[in-house]
Amino acid sequence: MRIAVYTIALNEEKHVQRWFESAKDADYLLIADTGSTDNTARTAQRLGINVVSISVKPWRFDDARNAALALLPDDIDMCISLDMDELLVEGWREALESINKNTTRPRYQYTWNFIGDRPGLQFGGDHIHARHGYRWKHPVHEVLVPDRVTEVQEWIKLDIHHKADASKSRGQYLDLLKLSVEEDPLESRNAYYYARELYFYKKVEESIEEFKRYLSLPTSTWGAERAAAYRHLAELDPENAREHLLNAVKEDPQRRENWVELAYLAYLKEDWPNVFNYCERALKVKDKPLDFLAQDRAWGPLVHDLYSLALYHKGDYKEAAQSVRKALELDPTDQRLLRNLLFFTRD
Repeated sequence: MRIAVYTIALNEEKHVQRWFESAKDADYLLIADTGSTDNTARTAQRLGINVVSISVKPWRFDDARNAALALLPDDIDMCISLDMDELLVEGWREALESINKNTTRPRYQYTWNFIGDRPGLQFGGDHIHARHGYRWKHPVHEVLVPDRVTEVQEWIKLDIHHKADASKSRGQYLDLLKLSVEEDPLESRNAYYYARELYFYKKVEESIEEFKRYLSLPTSTWGAERAAAYRHLAELDPENAREHLLNAVKEDPQRRENWVELAYLAYLKEDWPNVFNYCERALKVKDKPLDFLAQDRAWGPLVHDLYSLALYHKGDYKEAAQSVRKALELDPTDQRLLRNLLFFTRD
C-alpha cells in the first residue's frame, strides 16, 4: 500500500517537526503552504517533506484541501488528511495496511482534547480516504464526500490525537459558516454549526433563530444533534430551559448529556426528587458515544456530585458518600467534594 499524508498550512513552523515525526512512515508527505511568512516551508523541506505553495482567494477551506489533494501522486492508494496540530499514534501504518481491499474510507478513533493526561472528547474520525473518488465540500467545517465512487467504510484500530493550538484564531469561521448556509440553506449540518458559532459569539437572538431554523429543516434528522441544539437553546433561553431540555430527551433519551443538564437545572431549583430521578436516568447510560457531541461535563464528576447531594437529601448518607467517592475518582483535587465526603461520613 502506498500511503500519503497531506495537509494545508499557514505559519505552522513550531508544529512541523512534531507532525513529521508522527507521519514519517508514510510513502509521501505533502504540505500545501497557503502563504506562510515564517519558516514553515524551509523547516519542512529540510525534513524531506514535499512543500507546494498555493493561493486560495477568497479563502475557503474546501478549495485549499482540494488543491492539496490534487497535488498528490496518482499512484497513492490511501490518503490521510492530517492537520498540523494533529498526530498519528504509533502503529498507524500497520493498522491501515490491514484494511480490506475494497475499503475506501477507514474510520478510526479521534481524540479532540485531553484533560490532563486523560482523553476528553473522542469520536470517530473520517479523514482517511482512497486517493481517487473523494473531494472536500463546504467553505469551513469541510467534509469529505464521495464523488462517483461506491464508498465502503471500515473501522480500524488507528488513533489520531488533536493537540489544539490555542493561538490560532477562529475569526474567519463565522463569516465562512454564514457563506455555507447561504450556499446550501437546506444542509442541516451547516445550519447547526452556524447556530453554534453564533452562540460562541454571544449573538443570542441570532443564535436562537438559527437553532430553530436548523430544527425545522427536513434534513435535520440526527437525534443526537437535535438534542444538542435543544441544550444550547436551554442556555440561550433560560426562561424556557426545562421545556428545551425535555425536548432534548425526546430527541435522544439515551444521551447522558440531556439527563445531566436536566439534573443540574433541578439542582439550581433545589428540586431534589428530580435531581435524584434525572441522575438515575443519566447513570444508566454507561457508554460514552464516539461523536463530537459528547460533553466532558456529562462524563466527568458532575453527575456523581449531583447524585450524592440528592441522596443526602433523601437521608441515604451511605450511598451519598459512595457517590461522592466516584466523583472524587474523576477529580481527586476538588476540595468541595472532599469536604462533602467528610460531611457525609461524619459520625
